[in-house]
Amino acid sequence: MIRNIVFDMGNVVIRFDPALFMDRAGIHDPADRRLVMNELFLSVEWAQMDAGTLTEETAEPLILPRFPERLKETVRNLLYNWSYPRDMIPGMEELIRRLKEDGYHIYLLSNASSAQHEYWPKYPVSRYFDGKMISWDVKTVKPNPEIYRLFTEKFSLNPEECLFTDDSPANVAAAVGCGWQGIVFHGSADELEAKMRISGIRIRE
Repeated sequence: MIRNIVFDMGNVVIRFDPALFMDRAGIHDPADRRLVMNELFLSVEWAQMDAGTLTEETAEPLILPRFPERLKETVRNLLYNWSYPRDMIPGMEELIRRLKEDGYHIYLLSNASSAQHEYWPKYPVSRYFDGKMISWDVKTVKPNPEIYRLFTEKFSLNPEECLFTDDSPANVAAAVGCGWQGIVFHGSADELEAKMRISGIRIRE
């Protein structure tokens, strides 16, 4: 029986949309947008921040030299402040609140940098979570099976009592391979709720 519901963070609970972030930052030129996408959001350093080998502070001097002077301050602001304003995925806070009220334990398992510890508590939805694990803290990322083992070990959970939802099929498949149940999130809280019900999750109307 499922007792623990584990959520990914980006594009499941909160919005992670580099195109939106660039719009807000006033980056509209197509060539500049490609450069920022490739050399910031899709950079090796971004992945290293998730993996726990770099922080924003140590990544900054590696990333900024790849940008022209006119973009450096904008890119620096994106590096540190992409999570503001704080946008939620529509309907997810309400669904999480109802699951919590129905007695499920709610957890977060995310590939994220050390900055997550600063911005996550500022999201009101965070108050419903019983615990979290981010990749930076454990120096391994989804879909490495090790992170799922570390997660259940940290919170003393039985894998067969965990249901994981993530927007990455590979991450969900890895959780299933570790004995969890899993649902791929496609952006709709209503769809996720319907699939949770099919999986045996009891959610009051």
